[in-house]
Amino acid sequence: MATAPKEAENAIGLEEIHAERQEPPKGQKTFTVEEAVETIGFGKFHIVLFLIMGSTGVAEAMEIMLIAVVSPLIRCEWQLQDWQVALVTTMVFFGYMVFSIVLGLLADRYGRWKILLLSFLWAAYFSLLTSFAPSYIWFVFLRAMVGGGVSGHAQGLIIKTEFLPTKYRGYMLPLSQVFWLAGSLLIIGLASVVNPTIGWRWLIRIASIPGILLILVFKFIPESARYNVSTGNVAAALATLQRIAKTNGAAMPEGVLREPAKERRGRFKDLIHPKYLRTTLQIWIIWLGIAFAYYGVILASAELLERDLVCGSAAPPVQDSGDDSEESRSPCHCHLFGPAAYQTMIISTVGEIALNPLNILGINFLGRRLSLCITMGCTALFFLLLNICTSSTGMTGFLFMLRALVSANFNTIYIYTAEVYPTTMRALGMGTSGSLCRVGAMVAPFISQVLMSASFIGALCLFSSVCVVCAISAFTLPIETKGRALQ
Repeated sequence: MATAPKEAENAIGLEEIHAERQEPPKGQKTFTVEEAVETIGFGKFHIVLFLIMGSTGVAEAMEIMLIAVVSPLIRCEWQLQDWQVALVTTMVFFGYMVFSIVLGLLADRYGRWKILLLSFLWAAYFSLLTSFAPSYIWFVFLRAMVGGGVSGHAQGLIIKTEFLPTKYRGYMLPLSQVFWLAGSLLIIGLASVVNPTIGWRWLIRIASIPGILLILVFKFIPESARYNVSTGNVAAALATLQRIAKTNGAAMPEGVLREPAKERRGRFKDLIHPKYLRTTLQIWIIWLGIAFAYYGVILASAELLERDLVCGSAAPPVQDSGDDSEESRSPCHCHLFGPAAYQTMIISTVGEIALNPLNILGINFLGRRLSLCITMGCTALFFLLLNICTSSTGMTGFLFMLRALVSANFNTIYIYTAEVYPTTMRALGMGTSGSLCRVGAMVAPFISQVLMSASFIGALCLFSSVCVVCAISAFTLPIETKGRALQ
């Protein structure tokens, strides 16, 4: 008697499966989105896709790195203490963390394109409002809202991933780092000109322009065909694939588009299902550690260079020409960036592209797991090398390599996370990973600016230890996605 309800439940389940996966007529050829993407291949459409979706990295980098170049000015204007300056960065990433999960859920339910557009509108609106912030509290709140909007920019990467043929993902996705580098260099260059002349408020307004321009060209990129098929909208998916084939001058596969539909999408419990539990937990650890190291390097650079000048040279620390002013000696410890500071920031930022060719080779020939394990291990080593007394050039070289390595780590984990999850939960997987990433970014300011002042070697050992844990997690990931078709 006890088995009757279970048998009935199984029967219902079988009926649902048959209802959702109706068999095509015998003899009729069918193809999946994956087969269509591989058959159409790489062409003009993908170049436009790469330029537009890749440019989301420019807007994201400018908004995220903006705090680094305006912090000295808001510190002086509102006479902020160190912890208040650090709190601005932390709250930006807090907004990113919260909205990353929400937007990931919404993207899996309502589409990548819609959420990407919404996130750009949101970020541009609150970024412009920030330039009119009347007080420190308002500035912190509005930048947190900007961080929330920027978290949705990850949908651009997902759209690129879902349209690229398998063999091109390992090459094209790491090249997207060029856009992040361009955005970082652009905001530093603008800051060196705008901050001393018309002020930080105009810098924020100018920095929002790339995001607004991108909104106007999003219409040239369609919704993901994989997403449309996963929701049962086969007609829209087919129209998109035909448009891509026409643009590329390629032929569509023979037959009709056919894939299972009406699957539940964007459920958090799917991420911790036994099939993905271990993978998800290890990915979260890696994302958290990479962000902790990345933003730790950026925020600690000034203090590291100051230590180098004291340790490696008998001369007193050299200050920028604009430092010997009443502001620089005031109780709020104003220290406005001069030309030398901006030059140092540019040199270290350029490091983010230095290992890109080797990173691409490693991803495609060694695989995602081993490549990430190697770069994380090297990151741990270079953190420890920072404790060596060396020349100013040597210290700059260490920082340059660290920026290159942490950038390579981000490239690899972005690709792996986008590839390891199926379409129905890919955006949620990226969203939750992005949230854990921002936890690491939220902690980094207090380690770089507080613990490092109390114990330099202690802070470096903490950064290095976290990187070692991430390297082990990468090496033991249960799934290798190299050459693997998107599910």
